[in-house]
Amino acid sequence: MNSNFMLKVEDAKLPDIQKALQQAGIKVRSIIETFKEETKKEETQ
Repeated sequence: MNSNFMLKVEDAKLPDIQKALQQAGIKVRSIIETFKEETKKEETQ
């Protein structure tokens, strides 16, 4: 069965997410970054 999910993460890069999912036994077909938003922490620096 194929499923599509959307998630929001803080302080993670695409390879980190893919690696974590694969280590959990989840086969990753693709990861697409659709949107980046600045957090308040980044805006004040």
